[in-house]
Amino acid sequence: MAKDPVCGMFVEESEHTLKAEVKGTTYYFCAKTCLDIFTKPEVEFRKLKIYAVLSFTLGIPALIFSMTDILPEAISKNFFLFLLVTPVQFIVGYDFYRGTFHAIKSHSANMDTLIAIGTSAAWGYSTAVTFVPVFIGPYTPAFFINDVYFDTAALIIAFITTGKLLEHYVKGKASEAIRKLLNLQPKMATVIRNDEEIEIPVEEVQIKDIILIKPGAKIPVDGTIIEGHSTVDEAMITGESIPVEKSVNDEVIGATINKTGVLTIKAIKVGADTTLSKIVKLVEEAQTAQAPIERIADQVASYFVPIVIAVSLSAFFGWFYFAGATFNHAFTSLIAVLIVACPCALGLATPAAIVVGTGKGAQNGILIKSGEYLEKAYKIRTVIFDKTGTLTEGCPSVTDIVPIGDLSKNELVSLTASTEKGSEHPLAEAILEYAKTHNILYKKAKTFETIPGSGVRAIIDDHNLLLGNRRLMTQEKVDIQNIDDRLSVLEHEGKTVIIMAIDGRPAGFLAIADILKLSSKETIKDLTKMGIETIMLTGDNQRTAQAIAHQVGIDRVIANVLPKDKAMIVKDLQSEGKTVAMVGDGINDAPALAQSD
Repeated sequence: MAKDPVCGMFVEESEHTLKAEVKGTTYYFCAKTCLDIFTKPEVEFRKLKIYAVLSFTLGIPALIFSMTDILPEAISKNFFLFLLVTPVQFIVGYDFYRGTFHAIKSHSANMDTLIAIGTSAAWGYSTAVTFVPVFIGPYTPAFFINDVYFDTAALIIAFITTGKLLEHYVKGKASEAIRKLLNLQPKMATVIRNDEEIEIPVEEVQIKDIILIKPGAKIPVDGTIIEGHSTVDEAMITGESIPVEKSVNDEVIGATINKTGVLTIKAIKVGADTTLSKIVKLVEEAQTAQAPIERIADQVASYFVPIVIAVSLSAFFGWFYFAGATFNHAFTSLIAVLIVACPCALGLATPAAIVVGTGKGAQNGILIKSGEYLEKAYKIRTVIFDKTGTLTEGCPSVTDIVPIGDLSKNELVSLTASTEKGSEHPLAEAILEYAKTHNILYKKAKTFETIPGSGVRAIIDDHNLLLGNRRLMTQEKVDIQNIDDRLSVLEHEGKTVIIMAIDGRPAGFLAIADILKLSSKETIKDLTKMGIETIMLTGDNQRTAQAIAHQVGIDRVIANVLPKDKAMIVKDLQSEGKTVAMVGDGINDAPALAQSD
């Protein structure tokens, strides 16, 4: 059995079932309406708007004329109501009849069946009263004979159509997430063929193609670097805030950003095999997957419609044959059961509540996908947090400034910023931003040289300055043994340490890290008070993750996790019977967000 991606009903995967193939996946549908909504959402949305306006334009006057006697005596009220409501019943209501037909073909019943039968009974009974009142019951009191339900039929269809319109609007908003994921991939790629640079659509890139990527450009596909050195911002995939140094033989991921140098890569994964495409696929699968409890709900719904029809017929025969009531009274009872059981709440109240709720939530910075998640929210006992950009600010900042000897903090920052002024490295940006914010002036460097993967070298005021990591100090034979313990403390806190050496001697160091958001600690504290378990799930390294977790008050940390594995960890927690909420901000969190409750 397959699940209809629009309405959630289960349908048989047979040749006769309505289906559509999208991006290599076959989807099955219970009715033509669901197929149209899935394959042509814009057309269906426009049609629903027209139908909603038409049904209320005719239905509201029908209600007014039914309850008042404002029509001239020369005009038959019932006939006038018939003219108003019939277009609503058979033009706007056509989709319900079509849905019923497809349900019967599939040997099942859906909500369209109930709506079609209920409104048809109301319209049919009212039409009979209008044109052949004698047939309804020659011995029935006059007020029963004139009692028609045209307005009921029209307004039920109007409300259900409006509900579908609102639901369609909400689902459209939800599906934008996947479109945004796909839009992250660049549209064009610069490929080297026959020693010429050719710009082609990314869909035409083939495995083993040689691709040129300039600084600031997005990497079009997954590949291996064959020439060049650069830093690559992989935050959207790994969640690591600080860009990663990349050189020959390192792998790069499609849709990540090349920051500094020119790279030449060989394509190893294209199209549906790229990391981004697999993330999109995971999100789609998680969104259409159904929990066991939902399957039970669908089974109940499949029995609900036949039971309602059986009860309505029982009401008719009970009144007519056993209670001795008139045909009119018995038939009124039949219609009453069908109309009362008609899922107006499903058709209008639920989507209306979702739209109002999501609107109010959005005003307060909360985006709610659907009522299903609101229902589940109170059961939450485990909250998983991404690190970068969720608990932290998502960009590197200077956290510690430690001068050695006679230098002041400001002098150390000034020299560091002066040395880094010519660099495009993200850590250099953090230092320059700090100097700018604190109004610390730069000095002019006589020379400047980048040392790939290690740091920079410059001459300022006739002094040789080195700025970089431990590796650079070792290469240049700068003795940092006396400050090693202090460096280790900062590194164990998850910070990146940059050491300044002047004329071959250490002059100080700066620590750079992705700092906590002001609200993070209070949030974790509040959740802990509520008895909710908190977990940090991140693609960043274990040391950095543990440091942030310690600061914020989270006990359980799962680090070095790839996007595809994040969803699996959520699934494992759910298999333990936990209702899981996932908090994340990046594309790397998308599969886990979709998998979570």
